[in-house]
Amino acid sequence: ACNTSFQTHLQIPLDEIVDKYNWAQVIAGPVLAVMTNSPLLLGRELRSETRIAVFQKSLDTRTTSYHLREQRPRVSFGSDWIKNDIIDYYKDDISRFIAILTTDFEENSDEVIQKGEIPVLKALNLHNGTLYKWNRLCYGITDGKPHLRIENRYMPSGPSVVDEIANMAFWVGLMQGMPSIYKEIWKKESFKEVKGNFLNASRTGLDTYFNWFGQGVSACDLIKTILIPLAKNGLTKAGIDKEDITKYLGIIEKRVDCNINGSKWLVKNYRELKKVLTSDEANVALTSGVYHRQLAGNPIHTWDAIKIDECSGISKMNDTLRKVMTTEIFVVHEDDLIELVKNIMEWKNIHHLPVVNKLNKFIGMITIEAILNAEKKNGNSKFSIVKEVMEFAIITADPEFTIEMSKELMELNDIDYLPVIENEELIGVFTKKDLSSVIKKQQ
Repeated sequence: ACNTSFQTHLQIPLDEIVDKYNWAQVIAGPVLAVMTNSPLLLGRELRSETRIAVFQKSLDTRTTSYHLREQRPRVSFGSDWIKNDIIDYYKDDISRFIAILTTDFEENSDEVIQKGEIPVLKALNLHNGTLYKWNRLCYGITDGKPHLRIENRYMPSGPSVVDEIANMAFWVGLMQGMPSIYKEIWKKESFKEVKGNFLNASRTGLDTYFNWFGQGVSACDLIKTILIPLAKNGLTKAGIDKEDITKYLGIIEKRVDCNINGSKWLVKNYRELKKVLTSDEANVALTSGVYHRQLAGNPIHTWDAIKIDECSGISKMNDTLRKVMTTEIFVVHEDDLIELVKNIMEWKNIHHLPVVNKLNKFIGMITIEAILNAEKKNGNSKFSIVKEVMEFAIITADPEFTIEMSKELMELNDIDYLPVIENEELIGVFTKKDLSSVIKKQQ
């Protein structure tokens, strides 16, 4: 689900494939910038299109030695232009990447060609299917005719169907509208600049500043003044209905005018929801809000903000500690100096601190009371360490404990602080303050 994209294939004539593939690389950055849609992962604000980094990491099979030799990962943007023949694309991949899948092969491609027939090239396609370039070159046969096509893998799936079609129209229009001045692009632009544009767009989306053939330009200016006109010309040449061109490129233009795309809308609403909801509640509310707006079929630039009254009842779903506990916590090590720990408590106005060992496993708690007692006992010695005064016998909670169970546990033992432990790891804390907040929201 994290890696899902809206993949689009565009068939390209053989005599255009080298220049068109290079052009696809050039426009990838600004095209991605206007359509980013995955800024959140597990409740964290990350890249404007976090999916780019997540996909590369999830399929990175390289060992340390491969990293040292600068071997490319199987998910990549590429490393250079194609300059001579499109076959160089496949030769490079076969040279760099070992085959990780195989199957039965019924035909000998050389023999098929000698018969005057078209080979399926099953082995090539199988190998190519294990390499995930953001612009991937694909070979196929349709109605007995071989063809090459460029597969766009970086377009996101969302935020709405109409947005996805607008994204596709924008990309296809740009591909079909490539000006002749961009042929032999390797003579005019550095590949590293183009690759950098793509990576920067994944980080900052519509706020990206691009290097466009030696000129610095913002994403919004580049898209509106240069790329949309090119896309319009390309769709017109492709015979697309004028009303459709106006509709879908109009959506792209409106995103620029409103400075909004999926990522910006999600982040803006998530931050507002977090002011009154926990992270888990905000995630649920955000997902619900996106889903219902998708059903209406309108593009992202027309979506209104999520209102709090849409979230009624969501807080009642959070009946376990995992959903309401505090996860941003300070911890100290068993060998830390007491003086340091006392200062941390004073600076952060904290009365309890969890203690971990060298393996980062939770082993107990230290309190300000324990520190004060140790100072009285040792004559204000500044050289005591945490494990000499900490409490080891600590009542803890499981993240799946209900709020009611946790409340009873705290009352029964007259405590106001529950470390939440999973597999000996401290993953959060639940305090009386957290409990009061939950009760207040449920009323």
